[in-house]
Amino acid sequence: MLYSWLFIPGNKEKHLQKAYQLNADALIFDLEDAVPSTEKEKARKHVVQTIQKLDNKNNFIRVNELASDYFLDDLEKMIIPNVNGVVLPKVNNRGDIAIADYLIGKFERKNGLKNGAISIVPIIETAEGIHKALEIAQASTRIKRLAFGAEDFMLDLNIYPDESESELLYARSQLVVASREARIEPPTDSIYTDFRDEDGLKTATERGKRFGFRGKLLIHPDQIETVNNIFVPTTKEIAEAKKIVQAYEEAIRVGQGAIQVDGKMIDVPIYERAKKMLKHHEKRTLK
Repeated sequence: MLYSWLFIPGNKEKHLQKAYQLNADALIFDLEDAVPSTEKEKARKHVVQTIQKLDNKNNFIRVNELASDYFLDDLEKMIIPNVNGVVLPKVNNRGDIAIADYLIGKFERKNGLKNGAISIVPIIETAEGIHKALEIAQASTRIKRLAFGAEDFMLDLNIYPDESESELLYARSQLVVASREARIEPPTDSIYTDFRDEDGLKTATERGKRFGFRGKLLIHPDQIETVNNIFVPTTKEIAEAKKIVQAYEEAIRVGQGAIQVDGKMIDVPIYERAKKMLKHHEKRTLK
């Protein structure tokens, strides 16, 4: 499970040089919003040079949107070894994924990569994208998770949320439900724009976790620790999950369907949730 997803501007050499030091679960080298049009080519070159040295990281590229003049060049230059996936902005429907899937496959073959090596992370950030989230999630086997782009979504719908962001509840819930129905990983939540406000980030991340998200997009390295601390299970949570799994499996062996553990009723959904937590924790520990 990848919890912290940090954007790194592709045209900022100082930030790129520090990439190997960062403990984010995934690094997103940004060729889109963070890079002015006059520096797109420069950014591609710098990102390629950086990624060649980062074979022990989860490296993703946010390319420019499909309708832009830069999209094709981004893919041609960025489908290279050490790249794990493409973060695709402003995905609206199945057709957007079909085009990206075809072109990524073409450049995989051209650049000697294994077919299917590059995943796609669609950013859902329009009304159409939210409405068609399920068809997007099911559009390609390259898609392991969706991401939410709240800032552009609010712009698209002229939304001005309060601190609770209740105005975005429907959109977030749509992504969580679509991801579950498509049998992919839970979605990754949108950025928190004020990187100096740690309390605000903590509140927003905890809210996303309650909604069913299992990760967050980040814009500053200082946000990594806060997000990881919220999503990574604590030692106490792991111990409780192990206790639940052990007790429930023992109960099943003697023909019981529901039991109590430390005064709490344990049945199938609670057991399955504990088992899933332990599975994700084990995968993360082994990395």
